Amino acid sequence: MDDGICHIKAEFLIPRIVEKPVENVEIIPPIEKDETTNGNGEAKENDSSEPPEKKGRLESNGEEPQGKKKKNRGQNKSRTVPFKEEDGLRLCKSLLDGNLGEDAAKKCTNVNCRFSHDLDKFLQLKPKDIDGTCYIYSTKGYCNFGVTCRFAGAHLDANQRNIYPEDFKPDTSMLVSTWLSTDLQHLLRKRKYNFNKATKIVNKFDRLQQEEKNEKAKSNDQENGETSAQQKPEEIKPLGSVTDEDLIKLRSAERKRIVFRDKLYLSPLTTVGNLPFRRICKEYGVDITCGEMACAIPIINGAIQEWALTKRHSSEDLFGVQLCGHNPKLVTYAAQIIAEKADVDFIDLNTGCPIDLIFNQGGGSALLRRQNVLKVMVQSCSRLLADYGKEFTVKTRIGIYNNKLIAHEMVPKFEDWGASLITIHGRTKEQRYTKRADWEYLQQCATQAQTVPVFGNGDIFCYEDYEQIRERCPNIAGVMVGRGALIKPWVFQEIKERKTLDPSSGERFEMLKRYVNYGLEHWGSDTKGVETTRRFLLEWQSFLYRYVPYGLLERPPQRINERPDAYRGRDDLETLMASPNCNDWVKLSEMLLGPVPEGFNFVPKHKANAY
Repeated sequence: MDDGICHIKAEFLIPRIVEKPVENVEIIPPIEKDETTNGNGEAKENDSSEPPEKKGRLESNGEEPQGKKKKNRGQNKSRTVPFKEEDGLRLCKSLLDGNLGEDAAKKCTNVNCRFSHDLDKFLQLKPKDIDGTCYIYSTKGYCNFGVTCRFAGAHLDANQRNIYPEDFKPDTSMLVSTWLSTDLQHLLRKRKYNFNKATKIVNKFDRLQQEEKNEKAKSNDQENGETSAQQKPEEIKPLGSVTDEDLIKLRSAERKRIVFRDKLYLSPLTTVGNLPFRRICKEYGVDITCGEMACAIPIINGAIQEWALTKRHSSEDLFGVQLCGHNPKLVTYAAQIIAEKADVDFIDLNTGCPIDLIFNQGGGSALLRRQNVLKVMVQSCSRLLADYGKEFTVKTRIGIYNNKLIAHEMVPKFEDWGASLITIHGRTKEQRYTKRADWEYLQQCATQAQTVPVFGNGDIFCYEDYEQIRERCPNIAGVMVGRGALIKPWVFQEIKERKTLDPSSGERFEMLKRYVNYGLEHWGSDTKGVETTRRFLLEWQSFLYRYVPYGLLERPPQRINERPDAYRGRDDLETLMASPNCNDWVKLSEMLLGPVPEGFNFVPKHKANAY
């Protein structure tokens, strides 16, 4: 059996080009190289025919080479922004409705406004409108992007003024929930938000942990004979006020109002797990959605980009936000502000992120080796969220190192600390996304929980995978799907209908069209919004192209890490969708969002080692 190869029916394979051997050519033996000569026998001039990332980490003298760092696997570190529009070319919001027959530039009250106030010049420089109707206008009855909309021809009159319905009323029932207001941002940036509640809870659990350490130290002293033999352990009594620590477990049980068991959970996916993508997955039947990983410190500081990750669409009926951090107090602060101001059902703690930047700061999977910190973090957040009627969940990995799996030890601790749901990715931090997920070990971990549901995550790509896992792992309460949903988001529909789906290229293109419409609604239909939508569409396409249509498979079903040989689809569009070439992905985007602007350059973020 060929592991890692996705077998395609012979009629769809593209024949490999085999070069014919050249005859009657004298073979010249290679010149032996040494440390002082190059391939031509000439002296070296700091040249190397081998890429830096292919070299050994250390030079011959045992020291790390200066100026050369080992390239991080699976990450494109030298990427640039695909497109950036200058602020001076963007129109001020005071002119969005077009020429109203008055000096509209005076409506802008910001004396330091950095945007353009020359409407005529803007209209001259504005790129050509994209063919089609404006999704925002057709949905709301008006477009709040006015003349800047790239579909503006659908809602501008003969005088280039934005059209509103006669009975126009501003839309107060937003399709996307409100997030960071100006007043809230001001409070956070001025450090005036009241975090007394979170501070009190964190200090309490810090104190309890210190008391436990002291008691443990006394117990060790007694065992070593350093204390009086006449003193009995029963005589050691806690001092101070009576706490409600003995009620924590009861409160945790009372807090489990959300029924997580047997639900399909979309993994929080950085960059690609955005709101438009989650809407697509909701249409295909996913039950639980979670926003992209948000860092605690930017949330507390009122960073707009981080707060955007807390947005929730009305279709997301069970929605949470994932937090990442390394300090219990800061994470609890972020949990409090999100619980009070954002529209969420639960908050998830990331204790499994393998990214070096997060790990080296002590967050993500590094928390697994900082268990005193992790304990206070989970206890504080779960206790805090109980008062707001919300759940606190944890997502982790089976360990940090391949030779030391610790998730089975962490499950009862997470349960005792107050988590309402534990999700485990079946790989270690070292593995990232290589090798297969260890579901046998996940089953072992699930048996360690008494009442808290344990979800498994890893390698679920079709309903056969789901059925096998639920049969082999009866203690697993549910599954989380990540890459499988990125490659084929209809996997949720397959699982619920218990059959394999084989959507045509036309149906998949309609899915992309819906995604683009949702992106324009979310990021905007002006030039900046269009190019932001295009960028995230291309990021998603870096996963979508890995899908091999079911009708082309010689040995179905496809497995998530199987790589096919070059093949052609059943039509030209299907062939284009299967291309691994970034330029072909851009062509797909141009079919939906018009030509790319001058200077546009896209390099995918995710360059996975595991296909």
